[in-house]
Amino acid sequence: MQNSHFLISAPSSNSGKTTLTLGLLRALKNRGLNVQPFKCGPDYIDTQHHTTASGNPGINLDTFMASEAHVKDMYEHYSEKADVSVTEGVMGLFDGADKMQGSSAAIAEFLDIPVILVINAKSMAYSAAPLLYGFKNFYKEIRVVGAIFNFVSTASHYRFLQEACEEVGIEALGYLPKNEALAIPSRHLGLHISSETDYESIIEKLAEEITKTININRLLEISTREIPFKTNSEPVLQIPVPAKKYKIAIACDEAFTFTYHQNIEVLSSLGEVTFFSPIHDTELPEADFLYLPGGYPELFLDALSENKTMLESIQSYCLNGGLTFAECGGLMYLGNKIITAEGLPFAMAGILDCVTSMENSKLTLGYRTIQWNNLELRGHEFHYSRLVENALKTESIIVKNAKGIEVETGLFRKMNSFASYVHLYWGDNYSFIKYLLSNFTQSR
Repeated sequence: MQNSHFLISAPSSNSGKTTLTLGLLRALKNRGLNVQPFKCGPDYIDTQHHTTASGNPGINLDTFMASEAHVKDMYEHYSEKADVSVTEGVMGLFDGADKMQGSSAAIAEFLDIPVILVINAKSMAYSAAPLLYGFKNFYKEIRVVGAIFNFVSTASHYRFLQEACEEVGIEALGYLPKNEALAIPSRHLGLHISSETDYESIIEKLAEEITKTININRLLEISTREIPFKTNSEPVLQIPVPAKKYKIAIACDEAFTFTYHQNIEVLSSLGEVTFFSPIHDTELPEADFLYLPGGYPELFLDALSENKTMLESIQSYCLNGGLTFAECGGLMYLGNKIITAEGLPFAMAGILDCVTSMENSKLTLGYRTIQWNNLELRGHEFHYSRLVENALKTESIIVKNAKGIEVETGLFRKMNSFASYVHLYWGDNYSFIKYLLSNFTQSR
């Protein structure tokens, strides 16, 4: 069995690799191909755009949050039935948690994926040659096979860039001209998920433009590989059938969108998952376990605060001992108030004894390893809000960053409600979820 697979990376962030990836995913889908998207690193926003563009779930490949065996299993499992597997890199090609650790280059080497470089050519012509030469030859264990140029002004500009590619033995596969109509809004780090943006229209326009100036046929030719045919495709993570099927409620709307596909797959294997909206629904569905993932609650404070029946329903559930895990935006929602960047307070669920604020915001970012009750949890912390008026009770834990240095991130608890700023990944190791369900659910 054959398919094509490639990893789209760049010398640095802001080169346009996400924009190009989305356009390619849709252009390939429009050809009638089954396209499987992947994302290097812990990003939970790009994967949502990937899903929109391709029609298949975006899957994270992250060797810090998961084992190499798990990452390999996922790549093979989700690629098996695809015609094309497209992986978007993170940051610059060699940027990892610690030097190259977990970088796009490390993923490309480990999974033997050929690399396509996206170069921001806005103010560059023949100088692309030494740049490409360096990325091709710096680390011989990866294969940089092609380049696509972004922000190209004219066809004659592109010819200079083609000559640069010829000098270093990397194939020029085309370009994208600068076009403001194809821009996707960004917020904080990375792209934004907004109900006010017509992503479908932008992605379709991207796909149309890409077919005009990028040689998709050649891209597929130079990235073809043989895949061993499997007679029995096993699930990526083997989970024993639980003695009890749990009812699991997951917040999912404009305000709560930061989830990993494999996390949801694990929860689905443990019981019946119901998605609900803290913005639009009137009450919490029946649940043994409530999961409040991260997102952008600060953008929807009016709607969240005014939905009194939902807030009362969640208060009743939590104060009666219902098991809850809230991360980042979910933590903010469970607090007493969220304060906007302008200093305006909005009442929230009032379960956690804290107020979170967007005033004087400062980015907290990085991988986290958590030791708690003989469990090792792994995840990623990314937020601009901060805790104020903090009277939260902290679990006894040790939290370290990717370099093994202790940080002050907390795991908070009130009754059976647990919360943290860390976005945990349990797709590879569900011991955390198993521990919560085994010890803190209420009997019905």
